[in-house]
Amino acid sequence: MGAKKVYAVGIGPGGEAYMTAQARAAMEAADVICGYTVYVDLVKPLYPDKETYTTTMMKEIDRCRWAMEQADAGRTVAMVCSGDAGVYGMAGLLIQMTEQFPEVEVEVVPGITAALSGAAILGAPVGHDFCVISLSDLLTPWEVIEERLDAAGRGDFNVVLYNPRSKKRVHLLDRACEIIGKYRSPETVCGWAKNIGREGEEKKIVTLAQLPAEPIDMFTTVFIGSSNTKVYGDQMVTPRGYEKK
Repeated sequence: MGAKKVYAVGIGPGGEAYMTAQARAAMEAADVICGYTVYVDLVKPLYPDKETYTTTMMKEIDRCRWAMEQADAGRTVAMVCSGDAGVYGMAGLLIQMTEQFPEVEVEVVPGITAALSGAAILGAPVGHDFCVISLSDLLTPWEVIEERLDAAGRGDFNVVLYNPRSKKRVHLLDRACEIIGKYRSPETVCGWAKNIGREGEEKKIVTLAQLPAEPIDMFTTVFIGSSNTKVYGDQMVTPRGYEKK
């Protein structure tokens, strides 16, 4: 019987150029690659002969349990996650399940999360302290999200927003801008990046006042600058402060 192992693999935005050598090696070593359908479809062309197992959105527990059961039976499984497996990904849930599958080892393989790949497209917007907040209230009460937005605004953090707007949650981004706007000028430098590392990649730098009217969806990552964030040419930069030394 083989090693009882599940790799929680962050594949970054999905393009081969964004995948680490560690991620590629984990998928190569796996007997089966599993994950959310969209993410498995991104890596399938790299491993056309590999067995795959997919589930739709909202089936995360079923997907992780299947992976753990397969590993417990002696197969090596690669659970692929967009971005980083530990940032709103499956790594935590898989590790939690080791209580039920004590012989299974979960190895987390880091990937480039959207806060970093999106930042690179825009310039250097997270060059100083920043925080990442998801506006999805499916698993976190909206009241808690509002408290976190308020704290980030009050602390003058650069703020990266995941899941900023969906068809059902149209107004959450507007509310987030309103909360942070209590502490920032309407002219605060902001930006967004869409379809990062994929076909149809877009980016734009705007002000906080303009942000709610932008064509932002679930494939977009939003960057709200701190009071020190500036625009240099077509790039967004939050200075670290080296020039003050």
